[in-house]
Amino acid sequence: MANIKSQIKRNRQNERARQRNKQVRSELHTRTKKVLTAAENGEETAEALQAAIRRIDTAASKGVLHKNTAARKKSRLIKQVRRLEAGADS
Repeated sequence: MANIKSQIKRNRQNERARQRNKQVRSELHTRTKKVLTAAENGEETAEALQAAIRRIDTAASKGVLHKNTAARKKSRLIKQVRRLEAGADS
């Protein structure tokens, strides 16, 4: 345990940030899963996909995700949805 006041404060700040980041990441996983399950079931994915992408962008702007990580996640998600939709059409 830290004895220095500034380090005690940093520990508190880090814990708050960790909790916030954990919540955002959890929501990202949930929204991504919603999009993928909708695509697998042949449902309309446009709205869910848009919400997931918006959330990824927000996470990147807040510093939870690096901007390149966010771009990669969006790209892979769109690619996966298109593949699932094409498979459902066949």
